[in-house]
Amino acid sequence: FLALAVALFVWRGPDWRLVHDAFTVVRWRWVFAAIGLNLLSVLARAFAWETAIKQSIAKPHPRFPLVFSAFSVGLFANAVLPGRVGELARVAVLRRRIARRGTTATLVGSVFAHRMFDLFPALTLVIWVLLAAKIPRWALTSIAIVLIVGAALFFVAWVFARSQHRDALEGIGTVRELIMRGRQGLAVMRKPAAAATAASFQFAGWLCQLFAVWAAMFAFHIHEHLAAAGLVLVLINVATIFPLWPGNFGLVQIAVAFPLVNYGVDYARGFAFGIGLQAIEASVGVGVGLVFLAREGLSYAMLKEMEGPG
Repeated sequence: FLALAVALFVWRGPDWRLVHDAFTVVRWRWVFAAIGLNLLSVLARAFAWETAIKQSIAKPHPRFPLVFSAFSVGLFANAVLPGRVGELARVAVLRRRIARRGTTATLVGSVFAHRMFDLFPALTLVIWVLLAAKIPRWALTSIAIVLIVGAALFFVAWVFARSQHRDALEGIGTVRELIMRGRQGLAVMRKPAAAATAASFQFAGWLCQLFAVWAAMFAFHIHEHLAAAGLVLVLINVATIFPLWPGNFGLVQIAVAFPLVNYGVDYARGFAFGIGLQAIEASVGVGVGLVFLAREGLSYAMLKEMEGPG
């Protein structure tokens, strides 16, 4: 993976002198605006996950500060570790405060349900981008594949949620019990009011992130309409859906810089913008995550070991 990252930089790397020049004229007020909007996005997404949790486990439910703490630790793990270990990390942090048998499988189910609610804002964003933005042809196939896989996973999750039965957990095999408890985590998907609430929070999170991308574009003197920011947001999500190394750094910048060339943005400036945008998002994930990692009394080494049912 490291060799692949280096090869990408050698093959598609920009003129680093021009990248440096792009950073010398950054307008910091827009950077701070983007950071604030990313924080609002994190807050909205945490509320969406809390909605899923409340439908999944019996009272007393974990309070929002604890949910937000676990969610933030998960963001930190996703930012600094390869793979999607942050999803397991947030479950592990929350599990430490909920001493109930079988909770881990249910919380994993709630994380899956929470991620499935990304499909609606993502689909809305893609349709808008297709109609309003200059989307390169090479990106269409990747976007279509991601949407098809996302829709298939959502359908499977919805079917599993509809077939959920809370009774008869006693006396069944361990594997079957884990599956059934995992299905409990999908309960939000069969309750229209709760599902609408979670979806609304996810929409709010994506909207804040869209405006954060737009603000970051202004910080790098890229004065394009909102649809261009929407295109960047779509391609970043496609480029990071399978994190081969932390943040897929390099791949993200290439995915951002090439489409912006169609808008008359110099490749080096687009690459610099990609670095800055990823740094802004990472500053939120890492900064907030470190705060709550310390609050939970955890270390980076302990975070890497958080896995397995409990």
